[in-house]
Amino acid sequence: MKTSSFSYLLQHFFSVRLVGQLDASSHTVGSYRDSFRLLLRFAADHFGRTPSELSMEELDVFFIEKFLEHLELKRGNSARTRNNRLSALRAFFRYVSINEPTLALHCQRILAIPAKRYDRGPVEFLSQEEISALLDAPDLNTWIGRRDRMLLLIAVQTGLRNSEITALRCQDVELGTGAHVRCFGKGRKMRCTPLRSDVASLLEEWLSERSGSANEPLFPSLRGTHLSADALQKLVARHAATARECCPSLSGKVVTPHTLWHSTAMDLLRRGVDLSVIALWLGHESTETTQIYIHADMQLKERALAHSTESGLPPERYIPSDPLLTFLESL
Repeated sequence: MKTSSFSYLLQHFFSVRLVGQLDASSHTVGSYRDSFRLLLRFAADHFGRTPSELSMEELDVFFIEKFLEHLELKRGNSARTRNNRLSALRAFFRYVSINEPTLALHCQRILAIPAKRYDRGPVEFLSQEEISALLDAPDLNTWIGRRDRMLLLIAVQTGLRNSEITALRCQDVELGTGAHVRCFGKGRKMRCTPLRSDVASLLEEWLSERSGSANEPLFPSLRGTHLSADALQKLVARHAATARECCPSLSGKVVTPHTLWHSTAMDLLRRGVDLSVIALWLGHESTETTQIYIHADMQLKERALAHSTESGLPPERYIPSDPLLTFLESL
């Protein structure tokens, strides 16, 4: 096999570079894997050949730009997601440029593709009423429904990320005094997140029904394997659609696993938990990242403003006058 074969280089990149040399975390490997799955499927449709038959020369800068455009226009991915996929591709082509000097110029053109700038909007989170509606959505008469409700409850109470929830195993749960769940989070950090007593009791019931061995997934798929990232996304979206029927305020919100993560942070902040504690809870590197939640909640800002008035009383909200009176006053 020629060393310039795309198939050879990609396999070598994952097995030797990421796993062998960098000892990349399972989260990083999984993210890169998903990016190349999308690329290979797009390439197979574009060139009309199987991924194993592709060559490095075909995956040029023009093709990569078409792929990135496909992510945004056809798949509806945000610029942030597009940049994450590009980051995975850059890591691969940087590796190829070093190991295959004849392809260095080819790779440099791709490495020159810039990340796309994007506006950072306010953090999307759910209110307590919306969370309750979401938790009530699964059908508890079915095994799948009971699994989904327990998963959603763990998500909104612990603030675990998408990949952290799907990676949970039965042995990662500690019940009794000091009940908590353990996970390896972003940056290879092990952290333990406490469980409320009511959540711990429900989780004990689920473990009894689940009856899995210590190393098996806490929330398995129908085949008994770990849920994929896509499966979790679809699970949350499905129950959010059901919850919208009885909670109209959910209609204007896109609910994802990440939304539940933000909701946990907002709930802790509203309860007066210090930012440094929330940062540790969520696995943030610093409190600067956690400060986005202060900007997201208007009620927190209004309470802060109340302390800045001379009287110490909360400022009154502006109430627009009657439209007819406004019209007459403008004459």
